[in-house]
Amino acid sequence: MQILQINNVVRAYRRGVPVLDGTSFAVEKGEVVGLLGRNGAGKTTLLRILMGMIKPQSGAVRVFGMDPQLQPVEIKRRTGFVAEDQVYPPLCRASELLLFHRSLYAGWDNAMEDELVSRFGLRRDARISEMSKGEARQVALICAVCHKPELLILDEPAGGLDPAARREFLETSIQLLNRAGTTILFSSHHMADVERIASRVVLLDKGKVCIDSDLDQLRETLCIAVVPLGDTVTVAALEAVLGCVRARNNGHSVHGVFHGDPDEVAARIAGALRVDPPPCQNVPLEELFIEIVGR
Repeated sequence: MQILQINNVVRAYRRGVPVLDGTSFAVEKGEVVGLLGRNGAGKTTLLRILMGMIKPQSGAVRVFGMDPQLQPVEIKRRTGFVAEDQVYPPLCRASELLLFHRSLYAGWDNAMEDELVSRFGLRRDARISEMSKGEARQVALICAVCHKPELLILDEPAGGLDPAARREFLETSIQLLNRAGTTILFSSHHMADVERIASRVVLLDKGKVCIDSDLDQLRETLCIAVVPLGDTVTVAALEAVLGCVRARNNGHSVHGVFHGDPDEVAARIAGALRVDPPPCQNVPLEELFIEIVGR
């Protein structure tokens, strides 16, 4: 069952400069999908479109089979959401915000709330204005997850959290929700977090989906080739080799991201460009990200 459907979505803030330019992918029930991309790649724009906060200029999105612009309340009842720039009234206490959210959702889990408040070490009587950015973020996260939503959408969920608090949140709340079958779509710049909890990665670049792959398969099927510059070795020439995803000039060499086994890719490049087989290897997700979208 598809929980999210994004079909050929286009959205621009300046005429002729689309942030999203034909973005398409779907998310199945129970999947945990990491949404990656450089700053300005359209991640936040896409998540806001899914929540009905802004409207695509063309294309269509469906959440639980519904249009976020036409059925926003029905969607929000079943969804947890934390924005990258989430803002709460500064004079509100944590206890008041939790009470307010508790009153909105019939399925609020008090035990989960107590567990997360305890794990984070939050003071319920503290006002938002008295909290650090990380503490306010933790309150927002608790408000988003304790009604056990069918869909959880998070824009940089661990922003402002120190490494220990970030791991505590990700491994506790997301694990609890995923056990209940919650579908999760989150954007993050922390590649270690993505590798820890995501089962699938969608990479946006220049407004389009550049990679959409199971995370384990991505690690096994993509490799990096480093080919010294020469008469036959250019970015265009390497991109023309079968299986090349993206190539870039790195000064004295051209780096290429390829589908395939490293030894097979090296032989393919050597035959196509008439060079010695270059070094090729599988690399961590962060290295792949840098090679594909640039520095």
